[in-house]
Amino acid sequence: MAPPCGSGRMWSRAVKMTLCLFILAPMSSVGIRNTNTIFSKKQKLEVRQQLKRLNKPALKTIKSPDGDTIDCVDIYKQPAFDHPLLKNHTIQLRPRSYPEGFSLDESNDISSNSKSEITQPWHFNGRCPEGTIPIRRTNEEDLLRANYGRKKPNTVPNVDDSPDLHEYATLREQGDRYYGMNAEINVWNPQVQAAEFSLAQFWMEGVDNNGVFIDSIEAGAMVYYDLYNDHETRLFTYWTSDAYQNTGCYNMMCPGFVQVDPRLALGASFTPYSEYAGVQKSVNFFVYKDDEEGHWWLHLNNMYLIGYWPSSLFSVLSDSATSVTWGGEVANVKFNGQHTTTQMGSGHFAEEGPSRASFFQNLKVMDAHQLLREPRDNHRIVTHPTCYNFLKGEGDDFFYYGGPGRNIDCP
Repeated sequence: MAPPCGSGRMWSRAVKMTLCLFILAPMSSVGIRNTNTIFSKKQKLEVRQQLKRLNKPALKTIKSPDGDTIDCVDIYKQPAFDHPLLKNHTIQLRPRSYPEGFSLDESNDISSNSKSEITQPWHFNGRCPEGTIPIRRTNEEDLLRANYGRKKPNTVPNVDDSPDLHEYATLREQGDRYYGMNAEINVWNPQVQAAEFSLAQFWMEGVDNNGVFIDSIEAGAMVYYDLYNDHETRLFTYWTSDAYQNTGCYNMMCPGFVQVDPRLALGASFTPYSEYAGVQKSVNFFVYKDDEEGHWWLHLNNMYLIGYWPSSLFSVLSDSATSVTWGGEVANVKFNGQHTTTQMGSGHFAEEGPSRASFFQNLKVMDAHQLLREPRDNHRIVTHPTCYNFLKGEGDDFFYYGGPGRNIDCP
């Protein structure tokens, strides 16, 4: 989603962009789709044509207990290769190079405390065979509900950007060139109002020489009612190469991200998640730029090599990222003029601490030598501290964040 006040931006004032709505109906005044919109026959026809492009023939189909349909698609026929820049792309099944100290499927100093299996509901009814990847089937309602799975412009975290539209509690590192990052994200199932979302994610952002935000790659966990029409916690990825104008999308809802792992479906719900004053669950996200091919690879829990964002999709990120942001974001529609009750993180403030407040830990950024270090010279973006707040830990690689939204101090 957009970095705090957009996707990673102190740059938002330079990025006052207008959203190309593509074929969808108008958004509400705060940037959230009006759920009462009536779609024209032309719009629905174009959506159906888009669905034909997205939903590739399945070698196996699995019905998930939560209502999703998972298609096992030939890895070489996935939607990514419909992108004009990837027409002649040769798929990489593994990175050509690994950072020092990283070894897939083995315990390492990056994510040794978070290595665990991720379970998705569709697993109970089957698995995808080798040579295929699981893709959550997109339906007509998915596309009509959420602008083809695209974010709105100005969705990079920034305290100066429309604080009544998006709320953030984030930490950003900037001022260097970044070739990777690590974050262990504490996973919850926050309560979310209709037409809103709550997420915990990272942003790796690219700003050009004029200070204009251009590129972003993102991933994390989210509850997004308007995209999925439910309150499940789901795994997601995102990318854009034009500041959320016309390119990019969530997961596999457009060509771009190349998946190679047959075990996890992007956009599908997953368990387990944390319990208040109980067992805490987290997922470790590790992203780095392959030194040889230049692609941005995504690893989860050091067990899952999910796939990569091809370097050719980007301009700034074809070389490196200019900032890295971690934290929470919610959409705040302000129904009836009141602040939303959508929760961020656990729904409890940062000062409640262990087992009660949500956290990010084991934060790292990677330099040009593929060496990992803790963040420094970082910048906090907290839009409304009485609604959602932030508390840094003793080190630079840990923080608590979150909150309940509307309360006596946040009307």
